[in-house]
Amino acid sequence: LNDNPSHYKITLSGTVKSPKMTFDPPFLMLMPVPLDVKTETAFKIIPQDFLRQSQIQVELPELELEDGDRIYPFSVQFPEGKDIVLSSDGRNKELICHISFRSSRPVSFLGNMFFIDEEEN
Repeated sequence: LNDNPSHYKITLSGTVKSPKMTFDPPFLMLMPVPLDVKTETAFKIIPQDFLRQSQIQVELPELELEDGDRIYPFSVQFPEGKDIVLSSDGRNKELICHISFRSSRPVSFLGNMFFIDEEEN
């Protein structure tokens, strides 16, 4: 360059990809069951564009009953772990999630559960 940068021009371009998760299936409906009987199902979490290892956290809903009591009838387990890992081919490994519901009181619920990474995405 010989102290004369006006003869050279460098142009850089790129694409920013934000980490995201998709779900298979995209929504769940658990079957009605008698009181104090567990119902459960499994689904896949498909992480995309995570460039470093992260761990999934789940925000489960608290339900308020007619008498004002609050319960947490949902539970979640990750049988193979909840770490988002980048494989050797550059893809993120799918995670298996088991979700279950059990309540000793009558309740129905329609709502969201939030799956977030360590950076609260």
